[in-house]
Amino acid sequence: MMTLDRLLLIDDDVHLIQALAEQLERWDYNVFTETTAKGGHERVLNESFDAICLDLDLPDGDGLDICRSMRRRGFNTPVIMLTASDTDEDTIRGLGAGANDYIVKPFRFSVLLARLRAQIRQHQQHDDVTLNFGPYTFKPTDKYLANVNGQRVRLTEKESAILKHLYRKGTLVSRDELLGAVWGYSAEISTHTLETHIYRLRQKIEPSDGSRRLLITEPGGYRLDGEVRTARRA
Repeated sequence: MMTLDRLLLIDDDVHLIQALAEQLERWDYNVFTETTAKGGHERVLNESFDAICLDLDLPDGDGLDICRSMRRRGFNTPVIMLTASDTDEDTIRGLGAGANDYIVKPFRFSVLLARLRAQIRQHQQHDDVTLNFGPYTFKPTDKYLANVNGQRVRLTEKESAILKHLYRKGTLVSRDELLGAVWGYSAEISTHTLETHIYRLRQKIEPSDGSRRLLITEPGGYRLDGEVRTARRA
């Protein structure tokens, strides 16, 4: 099954991040925590996350510096700044450093959850993002898969669109939905057309023994299986 979205919480308030981590894990997120700027910066540069919640004021540094460092290195992971200050100046500083959103403490968990979901969803909608699943990285804009050895598997436009839609849904997708998403709602397109493309796609991405480990058929539709998470935008 698909892996959980990975979240990094960087805040020196230990009780806050422990409470947030527990609540977010109940919503099926994989949560990691750091309480210092140094620790958070190292995690950001060496690991992949789907979103980061970053305190503005840390005991050994400035959260803005971490955000600026990420952006300079090309990391486009969504960042939500957390701060006790609600001044316009701090908001402008946070957004100017590259933050995607800004939440003032204290805040309701439901608000943070909604903001996180929105930022992750928006980030994953960009076609220049590199997606990872199973042994492959997938670049929708370039229409190819690359395995761990760097070997590329070329995809047709329709094959790329099928993979992209299945990845972004993250669950079972009906045949009718796939037809509508990839071909548009045309009376001339049949489920046989979809099944043919699914078959050809399997020939490219599944193991040579014929097993179905990544692209799964279930009653009612298709889904992707395998280790999945979103990496950074190119």
